[in-house]
Amino acid sequence: MAREVRIQKEEVLSDSWYTLRKITFDYKKKDGTWHTISREAYDRGNGAAILLYNRKKKSVILTRQFRLPTYINGNADGMLIEACAGLLDKDQPEEAIRRETKEETGYQIQDVHKIFEAYMSPGSVTEMLYFFAAEYTAREKVDEGGGIENEDIDVLEMPFDKAIAMIQSGEIKDGKTIMLLYHALIHRLLS
Repeated sequence: MAREVRIQKEEVLSDSWYTLRKITFDYKKKDGTWHTISREAYDRGNGAAILLYNRKKKSVILTRQFRLPTYINGNADGMLIEACAGLLDKDQPEEAIRRETKEETGYQIQDVHKIFEAYMSPGSVTEMLYFFAAEYTAREKVDEGGGIENEDIDVLEMPFDKAIAMIQSGEIKDGKTIMLLYHALIHRLLS
């Protein structure tokens, strides 16, 4: 059964890079009582992520880039190994992931498959992330990738087994990447 919610007040705390709002709302609990609650919600838009894999080579394409929040939270050099991903920027998820794949990795992929969608941090972030997978070949490599504007992205091609081992060793700590790699493992995309 859906819970009843009444928004009482919305205040923009920051609109610098994305939007941080403080929302005060009334929430009706399952016992019928109403409670007034205040929470902050960070709206950065929705995004998409993709695992590029090659069955013949049993390899995957990942990226590595600096992520300030991980640095602040103890990641010594701030570098994070991730699946290619980005914001939708008014595009449909499939269009956005094709754009991001070319910008970040240099691969111009055509045949992408949606796997699932998920809220990644629903306690504080509004973002819905759309997950995709696509097989890549050398023919689809059209440039070096590395990102645009202020991005400084390393493109990593590695054996799938090594990527799985890097989760276990702690070298891969990004949630979306772990989800995509385990999806590939469970569904035997590289078998």
